[in-house]
Amino acid sequence: MRKEIWFDMDGTIADLYGVENWLEMLQNEDPTPYIEARPLVRMASLARVLNRLQRNGYTIGIVSWLSRNGSPEYNEKVAAAKIAWLHRHLASVTFDRINILVYGTPKEIGRNGILFDDELENRENWNGIAYDVNEILPILRAL
Repeated sequence: MRKEIWFDMDGTIADLYGVENWLEMLQNEDPTPYIEARPLVRMASLARVLNRLQRNGYTIGIVSWLSRNGSPEYNEKVAAAKIAWLHRHLASVTFDRINILVYGTPKEIGRNGILFDDELENRENWNGIAYDVNEILPILRAL
């Protein structure tokens, strides 16, 4: 297994589903939920541990989906909003890879290592070891 750590965003590190009227906004191609989502993890703690792991040879990446059924224009806005969210909430982390994929694209293709994802199917299909969102900081601190 490669020394890689991958994070999903929506429902894993970003509380997209906690934004009021999130589904209606996504259906109306409004990127606001991706902008306003609150962190689901203590970001200062996450940043410290990710920077330590990078110094120790780990590759840190994002593998997240775009909105389901989004138009090309909306998908561009969503991708930009996700990248801006990462810069705002994890400014001290330089991600080695940020992969924002079309909704439903298998996340495991070409990736290995550790995955943190809120969706069971993504964890079951992963090529390495996968954990749900409740284990992010304890697992990373143990590495």
